[in-house]
Amino acid sequence: MNIHEYQAKQLLKEYGISVPEGGVAATPEEALQAAGSLGSGKYVVKAQAHTGGRGKAGGVKVAATPTEAAEFAKQMIGMTLVTHQTGPSGKIVRKVWIEKATDIARELYLAVVLDRTAQKLAVIVSPMGGMDIEAVAASNPELIFRTHVAPGQKLWPFQAQKLLCGCGLNAEQMKAGESIIRNLLRLAWEKEASLVEINPLAVTGAGDLIALDAKMNFDDSALPRQAAIAAMEDREQTDELELEAQKHGLNYVRLEGNVGTMVNGAGLAMATMDVIKMAGAEPANFMDVGGGASAERIAKGFEIILSDKNVNAILFNVFGGILRCDNLATGVVEAAKKVKRQVPMIIRLEGTNVAEGRAILEKSGLNFEMASSMKEAAEKIAKVAAAKG
Repeated sequence: MNIHEYQAKQLLKEYGISVPEGGVAATPEEALQAAGSLGSGKYVVKAQAHTGGRGKAGGVKVAATPTEAAEFAKQMIGMTLVTHQTGPSGKIVRKVWIEKATDIARELYLAVVLDRTAQKLAVIVSPMGGMDIEAVAASNPELIFRTHVAPGQKLWPFQAQKLLCGCGLNAEQMKAGESIIRNLLRLAWEKEASLVEINPLAVTGAGDLIALDAKMNFDDSALPRQAAIAAMEDREQTDELELEAQKHGLNYVRLEGNVGTMVNGAGLAMATMDVIKMAGAEPANFMDVGGGASAERIAKGFEIILSDKNVNAILFNVFGGILRCDNLATGVVEAAKKVKRQVPMIIRLEGTNVAEGRAILEKSGLNFEMASSMKEAAEKIAKVAAAKG
C-alpha cells in the first residue's frame, strides 16, 4: 500500500525527522488558509498523487504569495497528473500539500528498502539527491552507498557514519544524519514498510538536514496489524479493477499491455508475464487466483480481466494442484456466459484433472486454443494479440 507525501511526512515527524512546516488542502480556499498560516516567504504547492515525477508533470509549483498558492492549488485539484510512472491514464489529484519553501544548499538521497534477495532491509545513501535513484545507479554507481540490516538487528552508529562519509557533511551534520538514518530504519521495522524514501534530504543554507519529499510503501499483508497505516489508504488512488479484485481475494495488478493473464501462483504468474514479453507481446495484468480458487472466484477474475478494454486476448496458464483444472474450466465457462464481450483465449492446463478440464472447455463453444508448453502458449498469444491490434 502506498500513502501520500503529506502522510509520509507526518510519520517522519513522529519519528523525530525534520520536515518543512505545511498543510494539506482539498480546495483553493483551504490552500489560501494553509499558506497564510505559514507566514511570509515563498510556498511550495505539491499535488498529492501516488506517483513520482510530479514536478516534471506540473504537479509542483513555487508560489510567492498565499493568493498565488491558492491559484496553483485551483489548477492542480481535479487535474489528471500523467507521469512516467502512472502511464497514460494518470492519477487524479484531489489534494495538495503546501509547505514553506526551504533554502536548499545541497540535496542527498536516503532510503530504507526491503531487499528480498538478501532477506534484509537495505539502507541506501547517496550525495546525489533530487534525482531518480535508478538514474544515479546508471550514471554514478560509485556514489550509492548501502548496507544491510538483518531482522531484529539495529544499525550501529559507525555503520551510519560510514554511509554518510561520502556526502560531504561536517561533524554536526554527520551526527544529525546518523540520527535520521537510525530513526528511518526504526520506522521501517515498526511500521512494516517495504520502502521508506527521502528524496531529497536537503542540507539547508543554515546547515540543517530536512526531509523535503517522502515516499513510503507498506506490506499489504501487515495491514491487519497496522491499523493506523491501513487507515491512511486513499482508495480513490487505487485502480477500480484492483479494488474489485481485492473484494474477491484475487491478486490483480493492472498493467499497460493488451494480453490478459490468469495464473495460479505468484511465481508462475511472473514467469508467464516474462514469456509473454519474450514472445513480443505485453501483459495487461498480473493475476494470481491462488491455489484454492473456486469456480466462482475464477469466473470473477475472468470478468475483471475483460473489464479492461485494452485486453484483446487472454492467456490462462494453470498447473492443477489444489486448484484443479476442471474447476478452472468450469469457472471460465461460467464467466463467459455472463460476460458479453469475448476475446480469443490460449489455454495451457497441466496437473490434476487436466483431461476433465479440457473436456469441459471443448464442449463450451468458447473461442480458445490449447497449448502444451509455456513457450508455445506465449508464442500463440503474441500472434493472436498482434492480429487483433
